[in-house]
Amino acid sequence: MASDVGSTTDKLSQLGINGNFTSSAPNLQKNLHLLSPEEIELAKMLLDLAQGHLFENWAEPGVDDDQKKGFFEQVARLHSSYPNGLASYVKNARVLLADSKAGKNPYDGFTPSVPSGETLTFGDDNFIKFEEAGVKEARRAAFVLVAGGLGERLGYNGIKVALPAETTTGTCFLKLYIESILALQQASCESSQGDCETEIPFVIMTSDDTHSLTSELLESNSYFGMQPSQVILLKQEKVACLDDNDARLAVDPQNKYRIQTKPHGHGDVHSLLYSSGLLHVWRDSGLKWVLFFQDTNGLLFKAIPAALGVSATKEYHVNSLAVPRKAKEAIGGITRLTHSDGRTMVINVEYNQLDPLLRATGHPDGDANCETGYSPFPGNINQLILELGPYIEQLTETGSAIKEFVNPKYKDASKTSFKSSTRLECMMQDYPKTLPPSARVGFTVMDGWLAYAPVKNNPEDAAKVPKGNPYHSATSGEMAIYRANSLILKKVGVQVPEPVLQVFNGQEVEVWPRITWKPKWGLTYSRIKSKVRGNSSISQSSTLAINGQRIILEDLSLDGTLIIHAIDNAEVKVGGSVQNKGWTLENVDCKDNSEPEVLRLRGFKFNKIEQLEEKYSEPGNFSLKKP
Repeated sequence: MASDVGSTTDKLSQLGINGNFTSSAPNLQKNLHLLSPEEIELAKMLLDLAQGHLFENWAEPGVDDDQKKGFFEQVARLHSSYPNGLASYVKNARVLLADSKAGKNPYDGFTPSVPSGETLTFGDDNFIKFEEAGVKEARRAAFVLVAGGLGERLGYNGIKVALPAETTTGTCFLKLYIESILALQQASCESSQGDCETEIPFVIMTSDDTHSLTSELLESNSYFGMQPSQVILLKQEKVACLDDNDARLAVDPQNKYRIQTKPHGHGDVHSLLYSSGLLHVWRDSGLKWVLFFQDTNGLLFKAIPAALGVSATKEYHVNSLAVPRKAKEAIGGITRLTHSDGRTMVINVEYNQLDPLLRATGHPDGDANCETGYSPFPGNINQLILELGPYIEQLTETGSAIKEFVNPKYKDASKTSFKSSTRLECMMQDYPKTLPPSARVGFTVMDGWLAYAPVKNNPEDAAKVPKGNPYHSATSGEMAIYRANSLILKKVGVQVPEPVLQVFNGQEVEVWPRITWKPKWGLTYSRIKSKVRGNSSISQSSTLAINGQRIILEDLSLDGTLIIHAIDNAEVKVGGSVQNKGWTLENVDCKDNSEPEVLRLRGFKFNKIEQLEEKYSEPGNFSLKKP
């Protein structure tokens, strides 16, 4: 690297850059001798994009030289991490900002209709057929968890995947997901009826905020039983912030040698997978499916096997897992859009856009419920199943770019200046926007109680949700797990009473028996049904935790707390009458700092008065039957 000012002219000449290069950025010209040829090219790109203001406050040579080099390191990262580079980002931003200022409707010219898909009822013959097909297909799948966010919105000082999904066992979301994938892996191998050494790949998309904490959580827990080689962390980069409608990149207010950045959205997962080369590796190893899911839905894997079976049976290129939605509910709707020029696409339309779109296209009632009591447009829950081959082809064609949007907050109606800097964003579920009409895009609707209980809102915000609408809090998320498990056991013949209503953290929720099990015990409806025999009953105040693969409930009458641990090759038949004082629920004040944070988020804790806990650590057949 040159070190004298006199070499600047020679460097510019060698690079084919004329003398006008730095006329609009004299401070940059003074510092050019510090830069490598690659850094000069980046500087030229910025000036070509009318970003000379980035250099306005640069110091004289010899002052802050390391920070100036750091500036170009950041620019290089922003350039390399965005599909087709930083110039493409600025050009896209100018188009989207102009559309935003003009109030352009992104769906102008499109007419909505209900797309085709599959609606499943838990436990019926159709559901079981698809679930069995999905289990067989799982060994040809890879799973991708989008986990780039902290728990700030939840009021949780940590990464969301470390939050307990439920507090009966304290199993965190990441452990639940890994154990579910491992259970699916084992079941899929067993269904092959031959030697199977399949290890299902598991990718976690992290961010600067979550990467090291996610890695520490995995390593400190021995990857929750998964082989470390199965787990790959891909870190998402941020994108540059924009100061105005001309897409001038925003200087960080804390550092004049840095561009302000913000997250680009979970749509980055597609470009990360593509640029990493993993998709081609997976295809070459015989995989066929990629399943995407988000970080705090404790029910998701109860629906995944059947949804994967739908994809395989119906040969969907894209399958969105969905739940029934009430009209105007704050959840996007899966919608077929047909343009006046003949173009069609099946995508998620956000709830605040769906109603006006329907009203503008001949539906005077807008987003209204049909005869089922629900909207005909299924509710998108951001869980996608993509066929790998067409996915690779599409990302290759588009350079892995996902359709973006911008949401500037304007100072006034003139829309000439922003309250604060903005940025382009993209969403994982917008991948189908780029697909050709020939793509087979569908959906699979599951009962909401089975498939969807996200944990997103802090206690204060959840308490403000109108009665009857979902809270989406740690309180409701945990209670939804107990509800789903209770309803599943009722479906296979266990007597479970109706829930009682209780209020925790200002949220009225249904309280069912606190029933949990490891995924390897109850991965599918058929497996659960095979492990429940005779006439069993569980009282409303009971707690049941099943930690073992071959535990059989046979004529069990439970009124209290029962916890059973068994190694995989120990079969335990559990029956008879189990009665004790059990665990009771006690309210916790969300502002009581003497209580652990995870309990304050829920508004309740267990008072563990009495329990029966049995452990079986040797192989064999055992019986636990109380008279």
